[in-house]
Amino acid sequence: MESKSKSNWIKNVLKPTIKRRLERKSNFDNHSGIKIDTVYDHDDSNSSTLGYPGEYPYTRGLQPNMYRGKVWTMRQYAGFASAEESNARYKFLLDSGQSGLSVAFDLPTQTGYDSDHPLAIGEVGRAGVPISSLVDMEILFKEIPLNKVTTSMTINSTASVLLAMYIALAKKQNIPLNQIGGTVQNDILKEYIARGTYIFPPIPSMRLVTDLFQYCAENIPKWNTISISGYHMREAGATAVQELAFTFSNAIEYVHAAINSGLDVDSFAPRLSFFFVAQSDLFEEISKFRAARRMWANIMRNQFGAKDPRSWMCRFHTQTAGVTLTAQQPDNNIIRSAFQGLSAVLGGTQSLHVNSRDEALSLPTPESAELSLRTQQILSHETGITDTVDPLGGSFYIENLTDQIESKANDYIDQIQNMGGALGALQQGFQIKEIHDSAYKIQQDIESNERIVVGVNAFQTKDQTVIPIQRIDPNQTRIQLERLRKVKSERNSGEVTRCLENLSVAASNTENIMPIMIKAVENYATVGEISDTLRRVFGEQKEFSPF
Repeated sequence: MESKSKSNWIKNVLKPTIKRRLERKSNFDNHSGIKIDTVYDHDDSNSSTLGYPGEYPYTRGLQPNMYRGKVWTMRQYAGFASAEESNARYKFLLDSGQSGLSVAFDLPTQTGYDSDHPLAIGEVGRAGVPISSLVDMEILFKEIPLNKVTTSMTINSTASVLLAMYIALAKKQNIPLNQIGGTVQNDILKEYIARGTYIFPPIPSMRLVTDLFQYCAENIPKWNTISISGYHMREAGATAVQELAFTFSNAIEYVHAAINSGLDVDSFAPRLSFFFVAQSDLFEEISKFRAARRMWANIMRNQFGAKDPRSWMCRFHTQTAGVTLTAQQPDNNIIRSAFQGLSAVLGGTQSLHVNSRDEALSLPTPESAELSLRTQQILSHETGITDTVDPLGGSFYIENLTDQIESKANDYIDQIQNMGGALGALQQGFQIKEIHDSAYKIQQDIESNERIVVGVNAFQTKDQTVIPIQRIDPNQTRIQLERLRKVKSERNSGEVTRCLENLSVAASNTENIMPIMIKAVENYATVGEISDTLRRVFGEQKEFSPF
């Protein structure tokens, strides 16, 4: 006899079965602590009010036909060794079918030091491409017309400087600024919380962010002025719920800062974008992406009164989870990243990077980078998942999980707002402590085998797989240092000095810094010189710590 209700089914069918056939574990909770039921039905979901893609609140997708019209941008993150080597990698990826560029910068560039600074020794070209002057940028994009590609630049403290160089390069290519498109990460708050490549204190850093907002709104209409990132906080140990809550709390802080600087919300909000991770819990990640769109639509329309529907849209890039990659059995990483990429696409991402199998060991080789791109192309062309919009929409489980993630993330946001917003909570170490506590629990679960990591704490093999890894040629560092020496010796040093003096004056008042910074880089002032000028005006930020 068929059960008439879920409660009846649990009592008469499920419980007797469990008595005879014990379940694998006592608790089926996901990583956000949400209890996962055995089965879901219509009483567990709110799918009757789901709506349609392309309509507020965009739970099912930003565009009415999503990937039936245009698939996501395949944007593999790359940069290493030197501008020459990185330029060759970009051309290789574009020739392999990549549809957008994503630039990784080395640590000296990210933290405002030139390649010849003593603190840069041993780090030049290691984590990304070294960029000290406009000459490096010219080489990085040699024979790549900036009006033919969109470029994402993962840079935060020095975001204004690198965007200034990109603008100067577009001018040198005789490309009107209204024809260039891309994204600069420019998300300084998450640096204080999880990543650490900050330079200045929060208030002047926020001023740099809003100056960039204003300049781009007036001059580069296709440029995404910020990519507000949950990725790095999640990589540091945050849960999916914390990822959304802390990301949107930071976003609220940026919107307040921009409005307080005199900008109308609809003048900048359509160019705000987000950056999320895709980890390995397939359904949690899909539900997280769907919840994110709905949350941001409600925040912008209801909290900030934005009128332009584009201001309500949560446009996001996704990267698969670097923290899940293992040095043990590295071929397993291909499978992990493929399923993580699948969750991003089923969740409706606008662009995607799929990590490579060797990234727990080194920067990816050309072969492994190409394989990651092929993973995206197979998802796009061979699986059928692009043929319909939000194919899991209406699933009792997905809708329930979407609702729960949204509710729990909103509770966190309310808590942060009661602490004075993201900056106030940061000063109290709240987000940092929450992430540390979550990361500690993850590690405990792995060590106790509560969480299985294939090849690490289960299913190990005695024979270690040896794969080729990308190595940085030390000659590339010497080439970089010689180029920088030459730039500094051949440029008009008097003009550079005047530009830096003007920058110091602008930083000391309320003048928009971007035009002055563009003038400085056009005269080959370096990342380090510009950052040092701002250090003298703004000061430097010491570490935030809740401990």
